[in-house]
Amino acid sequence: MLHPAGEELKSFMIRFVALAVLIVAAALWYGVSQRGQPPAAAPFQGYVEGETLLIGPVEAERIAHLAVEAGAAVRKDDPLFRMDAALMELQRAEAVARLDQARAQLANLRSALSRPEQIAVLQAGVARAEAALALTQAEFERQSALSDRRIASHAQFDQAKAARDRDAAALAEARRHADAAQLSGRSGDIAAAEAAVAAAEAARRQIETRIARAAVLAPQAGVVQDVFFRAGEMVVAGQPVLSLLPPGARKIRFYAPEPRLAGLAPGARLAVSCDNCPAGLVVRVAFLSKEAEFTPPVIFSEQERAKLVFKAEARFEGDAPPLPLGLPVSLAPAP
Repeated sequence: MLHPAGEELKSFMIRFVALAVLIVAAALWYGVSQRGQPPAAAPFQGYVEGETLLIGPVEAERIAHLAVEAGAAVRKDDPLFRMDAALMELQRAEAVARLDQARAQLANLRSALSRPEQIAVLQAGVARAEAALALTQAEFERQSALSDRRIASHAQFDQAKAARDRDAAALAEARRHADAAQLSGRSGDIAAAEAAVAAAEAARRQIETRIARAAVLAPQAGVVQDVFFRAGEMVVAGQPVLSLLPPGARKIRFYAPEPRLAGLAPGARLAVSCDNCPAGLVVRVAFLSKEAEFTPPVIFSEQERAKLVFKAEARFEGDAPPLPLGLPVSLAPAP
């Protein structure tokens, strides 16, 4: 007869052996059932990338003021930086002065050649010549009548006629002087002056446009990603002063091995996971390279083919989360 403690130990051993047999049997069944099944595909590895806008000045100049810092959120048309425009301000003053000069010259050509006082003197001369002609004309008519009646001599008639012709010529001359004083410049000179005014106005608008472009504004909303130059530094035309990351410009870049390329196509949905990333991030494949990025010189076997990888890019569905650029991520087929 066994001791009660021995009975309890024997019962425990039986239960332990039965449990071990069940575990071994389950492991064998799982191994047999999974035999021939392909292993689960490893996730694609990639990183966050952004399509930043590189913003620089139109003309080479020194930075006068920097209005933003890296990480600042800006809206469209917010000031980013301003270039020194002191030289252009002087050029604008010169353009304005040239425009005023051209306008004055045009106004002078369009106006009368003489001043009003001079024109009044000439018109008084016309009136005096008209009075003199009226007197000599009356004398000529009287001498003509007397000559017809043979009362006056031919000498008196000829003298009266000469005086009348002289005063008529003097009146014509006085009228021409008065008319010429009221004429403007020739049409060709006026047209040339009008063209000069148009050119001066265009030069003024050009320099004003250059001054306006010296203050660089944000082309669209976004976050300032990096600042490359500071106030006081010289920047050549087109050289980026800062980079701006617009919303929705983030994407995922990853590399797909050649054996899995057939199952990947533009439009495929992939789930994104990373350290401290929010759940439910999904991207769609937007680009798939048609050339391998890292290709051995010779492919010796199927195992070597796995070294071929193809660059791919995917964009977020909906609003892109503010993930830092360069953040490593993993991608797997989305449900």
